[in-house]
Amino acid sequence: MKKILLVQCLTSVALLTGCNLDLEPLDKLADQNYYNNRKELEVFTNGFYADFPTAENLYSETADIIVPTTLSTEVMGTRTVPQSGGGWSWGQLSNINTFLKDCSRCNDEAARKEFEAVARFFRAYFYYDKVKRFGEVPWFDEPLSSTNDRLYAPRTPRNELINNILADLDFAAENLPTAKNLYRVTKWTALALKSRVCLYEGTWRKYHGFEGHETYLKAAAEAAEMFIDNSPYTIYNAGEQPYRDLFAADKAKAEEVILARNYNSALSIVHSANLYFLSGGASPGMNKKVVNSYLMKDGTRFTDLPNYNSMQYYDEMQNRDPRLAQTIVTPGYKRIGESTVTSVNFGATTTGYQIIKWVSTTASDGYNKSQNDIPLFRTAEVMLNFAEAKAELGTLTQADLDKSVKKLRDRVGMPNINLASANSNPDPYLEANETGYPNVSGANKGVILEIRRERTIELVAEGLRYDDLMRWKAGKTFEKQFKGMFIPALDSNKHFVICDLNGNGQADAQDVCVYEGDLNNVKTYSEVANITQFLKLGVNLQLANGNNGGNIIVHDIANKQRSWNETRDYLYPIPQDQITIYGGIIKQNPEW
Repeated sequence: MKKILLVQCLTSVALLTGCNLDLEPLDKLADQNYYNNRKELEVFTNGFYADFPTAENLYSETADIIVPTTLSTEVMGTRTVPQSGGGWSWGQLSNINTFLKDCSRCNDEAARKEFEAVARFFRAYFYYDKVKRFGEVPWFDEPLSSTNDRLYAPRTPRNELINNILADLDFAAENLPTAKNLYRVTKWTALALKSRVCLYEGTWRKYHGFEGHETYLKAAAEAAEMFIDNSPYTIYNAGEQPYRDLFAADKAKAEEVILARNYNSALSIVHSANLYFLSGGASPGMNKKVVNSYLMKDGTRFTDLPNYNSMQYYDEMQNRDPRLAQTIVTPGYKRIGESTVTSVNFGATTTGYQIIKWVSTTASDGYNKSQNDIPLFRTAEVMLNFAEAKAELGTLTQADLDKSVKKLRDRVGMPNINLASANSNPDPYLEANETGYPNVSGANKGVILEIRRERTIELVAEGLRYDDLMRWKAGKTFEKQFKGMFIPALDSNKHFVICDLNGNGQADAQDVCVYEGDLNNVKTYSEVANITQFLKLGVNLQLANGNNGGNIIVHDIANKQRSWNETRDYLYPIPQDQITIYGGIIKQNPEW
């Protein structure tokens, strides 16, 4: 029975990771006989890919830039110490360490090194997640039985943990294949992860006041530059809307995507991105401060325009960074492959800024109908890691920006960041306590802020924002008011206002009517005859100044404040049962 279950498990893993493997006979799956050849090593390590986040984990990120109807406990500041669970899970690590111990049975040295590299990549990935979540945790590099004294070892010092992670990644980069592979880790995936890990650690140390940040920032820049200079990857720029198509494609774009999670309806491996962004439920909306941070098409700041804060939707969407129209619904929006213009569906967005990144064709509408691959690592992130690490080190040059950020801007026809101009004139909007990062300082302040702008825009809804805020020590941003579109004052006699969303000067089906009182009374006016979306003030939306208009207010902090504890909330609590089991060897994280 155990052999049958193991075959079923491995077959499921192969399907989930997009592999089509012919399994060896059942008698070769017994522990004492396994790990003997390349195929067996490959089949076992397929199970490690389940550690990667699912599509839902990535596109449904919230933090501060995407606002759903229900906020996470992290954003609300309402986390508590769990009795058990809470991310303190070590089962996958046990599988990895068991493989590393037993793969020596394979006499094929090339295969053994390659799949040992796969396992060590995933051990690094596993521990990176644990360090982000809990800080220092015990390091285990061998499988442990329930009677082993090391099972309840104390926390390993952070320096040692990070160095062990980097040693695993260096081994992986040295021994993994160099050929592109969308669905399996390669040398380039290892370098991408190393740049991510080192950037996290370097900026965490810098902004949280720990020594040694320079070492890790330098390592981040070196890993990213090795990738940029030597990998076969570039920035995908085909077609009229390449940024949109990068995320809507059923098969990931191999020009840029280093590693993707494979989705395929023929194998019943699907997700619900279209449903999530197009229909009611979570109703995720982009936060107003992020919309404001998109530059004008000529590279100037939108927030330098007079009265930018009271611009209505149609006006604020004109002549902006093209990525804005490839990320949210803007005037003239058409679904992929369709000719009909579609306006904002206010039932599917809390802020009025409806997200369409990840949205594919109408064939994928509905529950579990989406099958577009989900990039896990892509070249754009590595380039941003490179630029940010060098900016934080103080070694960034214009040539560095030209080989990194410029490539992302070129994709959409935007001008590059100018290093001297950025540092001589930092953006007040990105400096501000309410909308930016007030703890950034130094000679490179301006360009650091610009790189953060670029990172926010380029990587929105890819599951990285919460980690970015943690390493920048910017958790207080969760306490700020989430806002949406600006809505003008309601007519004091008619008790409604029509927002001209398509800018044609006519009240039509593309527009929306915001009203108060009785809808039947509103509909007696001829100008609303063609309106199809009616939003009742105080029921369907809340405005900053009530019937006098203002920005849409979401999760009003005047009614329910959010609280972020600077000395506690950057780490998660350790489950209480583990504190008990360890008998005091492991102490709870500060203030939990």
